[in-house]
Amino acid sequence: MFDAYLVEKTAEGTPSVVLRHLPDDQLPEGDVTVRVEWSTLNYKDALALTGKGPIIRSYPMVPGIDFAGTVEASSNPAFSVGQKVLLNGYGVGEKHWGGLAGRARVPGEWLVPLPEAFTPRQAMALGTAGYTAMLCVQALQKQGVTPRSGEVVVTGASGGVGSVAVMLLAKLGYAVTAVTGRMEEKPYLEKLGAKDVIPRQFFGGMTRPLEKARWAGAVDVAGGAILAAVCASMLPYGVVTACGLAAGMDFPATVAPFILRGVTLVGIESVNCPSAERREAWQALAELVDQALLEEMTTEIAFSDVVPTAERLLAGKVRGRVVVKIP
Repeated sequence: MFDAYLVEKTAEGTPSVVLRHLPDDQLPEGDVTVRVEWSTLNYKDALALTGKGPIIRSYPMVPGIDFAGTVEASSNPAFSVGQKVLLNGYGVGEKHWGGLAGRARVPGEWLVPLPEAFTPRQAMALGTAGYTAMLCVQALQKQGVTPRSGEVVVTGASGGVGSVAVMLLAKLGYAVTAVTGRMEEKPYLEKLGAKDVIPRQFFGGMTRPLEKARWAGAVDVAGGAILAAVCASMLPYGVVTACGLAAGMDFPATVAPFILRGVTLVGIESVNCPSAERREAWQALAELVDQALLEEMTTEIAFSDVVPTAERLLAGKVRGRVVVKIP
């Protein structure tokens, strides 16, 4: 038996979250069973738990797009009982039962061996947000953006992806401008390594096809008009990595930045990222992450606090990363 958050559909067709005690034979198909020790709360998880976004593909569903723990049973030769593992994405928590539960059963090819540098808690302090931030940083590097290229801007910098991106880029020597809707978080972002912190409203009046060129690189978690404004204000041959839609799905832009300044827009897709690239990103995180700064951006909550914390996250009242201790 194990405890799990279960999102069910009511008779009216609306989602309802309940905490249930379930038998192991309720677990979905998979060749590896993991005793989950830590999970996280991401933006997707918050949408699933509150019913405020069409995240869940089938019901009932255990949310939680991340988890870390210990292998309890395995028929997959790549993983052995007692091994520490982690998982990000692959539709877990959306179409396959996820990590907000005492146990998870998944195909072994979805798992990543836990890097020796991290405990399961630290791995979840990074989670999908940290791993996605690392993919963004690696994309900038592959496109030739170096610390000497100029400033790099990070939108949504107080959130999970943004916080880790600021930390990683600063560690690598980039001059980072952090964009946030909460300027009271300026000391926090400066501690992570931001050279400059500007309000989200900075982009409010930017509607021209081309704005004053400022940034050599960008990590954008916002989408919408903010992403369009970022693209319009890139330096010639600048590179923008786009990995989120907190400000909207639309992209009210023109082709001007791309054909007049040679700007490159790189989409970052972390859910189904190939295993080799996934493991490369986690190895880079193991080498770069400052454990003290990671702890600075991490809030630990009890299993019983998951739903109210999800509400706070969607209201923009949570900074950095949230880890959940699984009982």
